[in-house]
Amino acid sequence: MIPLSSPFRPARIDDAPALADLVDFAGEGLPCYLWAKMAQPGETAMDVGRRRAAREEGAFSYRNAVVADLGAGAVAMLVGYPIGDTPEPIGADLPAMFVPMQELENLACGTWYVNVLAAYPEHRNCGLGGQMLDLAEQWMHATGRSGLSVIVSDGNHGARRLYERHGYRFRAQRPMVKEEWESRGTNWVLLTK
Repeated sequence: MIPLSSPFRPARIDDAPALADLVDFAGEGLPCYLWAKMAQPGETAMDVGRRRAAREEGAFSYRNAVVADLGAGAVAMLVGYPIGDTPEPIGADLPAMFVPMQELENLACGTWYVNVLAAYPEHRNCGLGGQMLDLAEQWMHATGRSGLSVIVSDGNHGARRLYERHGYRFRAQRPMVKEEWESRGTNWVLLTK
C-alpha cells in the first residue's frame, strides 16, 4: 500500500455502514437490489451490504478500501485492485447481469481497476474524487499495472465527466442486463487510462 496522508486512510471494519452506503450510491442502487436477494430472514438489504463490507476477503471488503475521513468518519471511498493479466472465463453459472461487466473487465487485463469511487452527496464536488483517482494512479504504478480502468453506467454523466477530466477515455461498452433493477443507464461503459 502506498503511504496515505490526511484526509485519506485505510478503511476499518467499523466503516462498514458507510462503505455499504457509498457502494450503493456508486452502483446506482444495483448493490441494494442484489443484496436484497441475498438477505436472510429478518435481514435488510443494507444489513447484507454492511456484512459484506466487513468481510476480510472479497472485492467489496473494507480491506480493499481507502476512505476520506474529515474527522467524523468516512465521507468518501475508493475500492480498487489489480485485474489479472489474462481474461477471466465467463462460465454458464455467472448471472446474466454480470456478464457484460465481466466482458468489459476482460478487455482491461493488466490494469488497476477502480471498482468503486463514491462520496456522500454533501461531500461531492469538493475535490475528493480527483484526489482518490490520483491515489489509484499511484497504486497502478506501485503494482506494475499497465494502466487504469473503470466501468460506469452511461446514465451516470457526473461520474463519467470526472473520469474523463482525469484522462480516462472510452474503450468499449456492453448493454446492461437489468432484470428488475431500475437505472437511467442502458449500457456499461469501460473507460481506461
